[in-house]
Amino acid sequence: SSSSRFQNKNRVAILAELDKEKRRLIQNSSMNNPGASIPLSRPALNKDFRDHAEQQHIAAQQKAALQHAHAHSSGFFITQDSSFGNLILPVLPRLDPPPPAE
Repeated sequence: SSSSRFQNKNRVAILAELDKEKRRLIQNSSMNNPGASIPLSRPALNKDFRDHAEQQHIAAQQKAALQHAHAHSSGFFITQDSSFGNLILPVLPRLDPPPPAE
């Protein structure tokens, strides 16, 4: 069901955020106490997991924004990566030019 998928995506996003916070804390403690740094997990695996979680989180946000836009607007929108951080972009229809006047 869509609610369980939404909950799963939320869990993934929360886990990614916790992983990011854990890394920040480990980095801060290693700066304060250089000899006490012990790696808690494999970094490559965590990076892949975090990247996947972030992609799923963005996809969920895009889907929600797209559904909201379609429900509350008469325009048409698409999901598209934007250099300005927009989750969705409006699409303007291409109209055929009027026939030449005779």
